[in-house]
Amino acid sequence: MVSITNLLLTTVLGAAGLGLALPPKIGTTVTENGKTGRASFKQARNPNYVFNGAMSMYKTYLKYGVPAPDHLVKAVASFKAEELQKRAANKGSAAAVPIDEFDIAYVTPVSIGTPPQTLNLDFDTGSSDLWVFSSLLPTSQRRGQEIYTPTKSTTASLLTGHTWSITYGDGSASRGTVYIDNFTVGGLEAKGQAVQAAQQVSTSFTSETQIDGLVGLGFSSLNTVNPKGQLTYFDNIKAGLEKPVFTADLKFHAAGSYDFGFVDKAKYKGEITYVPVNTNPGYWTFISGGFAVGNGSFTETSISGIADTGTTLAYLPNTVVNAYYKQVSGATNSRSYGGYVFPCTSTLPSFTFGVGAAKITIPAEYINYGKASASSSQCFGGIQSSSGLGINIWGDVALKSAFVVFDGSTPPTLGWAAKA
Repeated sequence: MVSITNLLLTTVLGAAGLGLALPPKIGTTVTENGKTGRASFKQARNPNYVFNGAMSMYKTYLKYGVPAPDHLVKAVASFKAEELQKRAANKGSAAAVPIDEFDIAYVTPVSIGTPPQTLNLDFDTGSSDLWVFSSLLPTSQRRGQEIYTPTKSTTASLLTGHTWSITYGDGSASRGTVYIDNFTVGGLEAKGQAVQAAQQVSTSFTSETQIDGLVGLGFSSLNTVNPKGQLTYFDNIKAGLEKPVFTADLKFHAAGSYDFGFVDKAKYKGEITYVPVNTNPGYWTFISGGFAVGNGSFTETSISGIADTGTTLAYLPNTVVNAYYKQVSGATNSRSYGGYVFPCTSTLPSFTFGVGAAKITIPAEYINYGKASASSSQCFGGIQSSSGLGINIWGDVALKSAFVVFDGSTPPTLGWAAKA
């Protein structure tokens, strides 16, 4: 069994070590405008999305294989209890929102197999597995998710002897078998894509009724398939793209978009600043040169972290986080709520981080993630401490603030630009 923790700690998970299996064939790319080698598609909103800061932090700990601290577990339990009380008081209302579904705001429709089966997946640059809810799952682990049924696809073939397993920080796991099939997003098709069909999913995923799996867009060295790691969707289609890139134009309180194979000049202004990427053990890791709070002076300091579209908040070193919340009236690091909170009436400063010679500013409103609980006058911060995680993460709160280019050239780079 391969755990995320082991992936973080080991340094021998290169492509040669994994023996990455090449797909039988790369598909031809065709988009609606008749051009080849590129595609653009928008996210779809999860209609049941409700944000809760403690829940989001808890899921980040799970994702990176780190046991959540006791105070965070208690904060999540308290939040769930409040949600259950609310639901009991509103018994006659329409469809109830599952109590664990508080993190995935936007998903992307994809097609798998022949004829195509449509699923809604989360695009995640912080992992490298393409796994889906499948017909192999027991019904007790499904709550309305769309599923992939390999027997209904004429192009599906079992990758004999191959399995996958991801262990999370609470000891739960998602695991299953592997099929080779066609996989299409926005008209961009990969023939011979490894599709990891779940036979078991973690309870946290079972409860998320609007997400049917993940598309990992990290580097293939993180893929958990055994005995041979498989290539990611991006690595499979990269050779057929106009340019070996994909871009993320995520939005604040709105559906964003991903482009593959090209950089859309209409989506950014000024120049794109590119910085080197450290691909060991398989994340899009880069170094930020420092930060500033509001209109304060820029503090030069090296912050190594990953660009992760699959994580909601930004997790940064204590020195950085403390410097930010010192400028927020009434802010505290609350054990009851599981992270930094502040009175909802407080005025927040913006937060700026350095990328090469460029400065990216997270607007103040992005950092206010709403009430810590429905009955609270405290709001939850979008910037939190990475202490305990063992890794700094530039999640969606940061990525929404820029137009970001994930360039898979040799060597790979990350590009950052101001949004248009």
